[in-house]
Amino acid sequence: MSSEKVLNYTAPFKSFLDTSFFQELSRLKLDVLKLDSTFQPLVVNLDLRNIPKSADQVPLFLTSRGFEENNNRSDNEVPVRGKILNFNVLDDFRKLDKQHFLRQRALECWEDGLRDINNCVSFAIISFADLKKYRFYYWLGVPCFQRPSSTVVHVRSEPSSAYICTKYQDWFDANYSKWVCILNENEDIVNYDKHIIGKTKVLAVRDTSTVENVPSALTKNFLSVLRHDVPDLTDFKLLIIRQKGGSFALKVTFVSSDSQSSPSNPDMKVSGWEKNMQGKLAPRVVDLGSLLDPLKIADQSVDLNLKLMKWRIVPDLNLDVISNTKALLLGAGTLGCYVSRALMAWGVRKVTFVDSGTVSYSNPVRQALYNFDDCGKPKAEIAASSLKKIFPLMDASGVTLSIPMVGHKLVNEESQHGDFKRLRALIKGHDVIFLLVDSRESRWLPSLLGNMENKIVINAALGFDSYLVMRHGNRYEHLSKQLGCYFCHDVVAPTDSLTDRTLDQMCTVTRPGVAMVASSLAVELMASLLQIKSAASGTSVLGEIPHQIRGFLHNFSTLKLETPAYEHCPACSPKVIEAFTELGWEFVKKALENPLYLEEISGLSLIKQEVELLGNDVFEWEGNESDEIV
Repeated sequence: MSSEKVLNYTAPFKSFLDTSFFQELSRLKLDVLKLDSTFQPLVVNLDLRNIPKSADQVPLFLTSRGFEENNNRSDNEVPVRGKILNFNVLDDFRKLDKQHFLRQRALECWEDGLRDINNCVSFAIISFADLKKYRFYYWLGVPCFQRPSSTVVHVRSEPSSAYICTKYQDWFDANYSKWVCILNENEDIVNYDKHIIGKTKVLAVRDTSTVENVPSALTKNFLSVLRHDVPDLTDFKLLIIRQKGGSFALKVTFVSSDSQSSPSNPDMKVSGWEKNMQGKLAPRVVDLGSLLDPLKIADQSVDLNLKLMKWRIVPDLNLDVISNTKALLLGAGTLGCYVSRALMAWGVRKVTFVDSGTVSYSNPVRQALYNFDDCGKPKAEIAASSLKKIFPLMDASGVTLSIPMVGHKLVNEESQHGDFKRLRALIKGHDVIFLLVDSRESRWLPSLLGNMENKIVINAALGFDSYLVMRHGNRYEHLSKQLGCYFCHDVVAPTDSLTDRTLDQMCTVTRPGVAMVASSLAVELMASLLQIKSAASGTSVLGEIPHQIRGFLHNFSTLKLETPAYEHCPACSPKVIEAFTELGWEFVKKALENPLYLEEISGLSLIKQEVELLGNDVFEWEGNESDEIV
């Protein structure tokens, strides 16, 4: 028995946003969109045959695939295109005129529907991503519009056989991109045509509702377009086709009068904002901080400051070249600890410590990677372990190794030769070498090997209230004037400075803040240096790249100096490089046993002789024997 009633509608979709969707949104925000707050396209493939029994609507299930332009569709899935507008500020998200926003989206669907009725289905998401707390605010809007003239005043249930509904289901399965079809005069199912439907008066629409005899609100969109296309159509048969079953037919009647609005500015009622979990018209909030893998959260979050810096201040900053840099820290003391922390902050993920010592009781208060419980344990290994505790994704390792030092006689040649080979292999395997050791002689071999292997060498040395931070030049830079290394100022070869030292000489006695300042400058120098493509350049996107920075805390002054390579340098002069290339370990062994050997090879011994002769000439008595002294 048929009955007359007003046609009601259900919400078209129910959103389900997977955690992978928010992770991909976070990645795009950090790496691609940055401060860009414009619409980004989305696509969802609806599965109309596998709908949960408890659902009143088809799930709009968004994953990371939703951002893919060519989102692969499976059989029986229907693509729906949409877009997302992610705000940079939560207050902007809250203050957005939601009704105006949805009306604009409805007008877009209306205009698309006038060109092709199948294109009046879309969705929009507004969102705000709090990437520090991993809280996401979002609101789904599915524009559903109805012109006054397309209001269905009365509806009567019409009998429809299962066979007929199955035919329409099969047609929609074969035409997955279509939402609407009609019957032609031969009673064949065909694509929508406003000229044909005016005669046959049968319209079938794909439905996303599961409520018995109640269609989705998307039906209003199709009816509005139909009323515009065929204004004289008042009574027709409407088939609501569901892929999973439950299809039904209605005999519907439009209101008799049409509105006076123009197609470009139609008078229409718009709805479509999704209700939240409490059933209120309000945004949804998803807190993933406790659900996501903490390592994944950390991986995206730790570099947030760097990416914000790139977005707002230095767009040309190359963060990848820094993050891919492998850093070797020779020395895991005060300088090594602070340098490693600054490297982590710049995004460096590969750090190797080299040190031969153990944590002493005086270390933890000055050296940031050690605790009281670490005393007596190998410094390099504990430092690496501490970095991993700070950020578990760090590739940090510690190597307990004694660097062969000039002027320190061989004690166990086999062991020291092994240390030499391991040190050289470590230098080969890293990009930047930081010299952070506490004696001059321990810097000699790394300086030589860094030059030989064409590595960036950054040197930091401390005094009581002064510091030196410098980058070594090397012979591969092809500059008109090669920059000097740490030993280019010496007129004598480095020698044993550790034997017979008093307590104050055995420790690096320095004001506590000096190491922090020098460490920071060392890492900043590296970051600037990595931004240039040519060593000849003295500036980068981060500013100047000095050769040497000398600071003095007694008057808080800083000097930027530049010195050329010294032709008689005991570490980087051509003659020393040539001798090492020819003899290898034998050259190093002679230098360890006898520092004067280095002076002979580099030519420093001749310079010393010339200086002595010059001194004799200055003090030689030039008077004759008959002169008297008064």
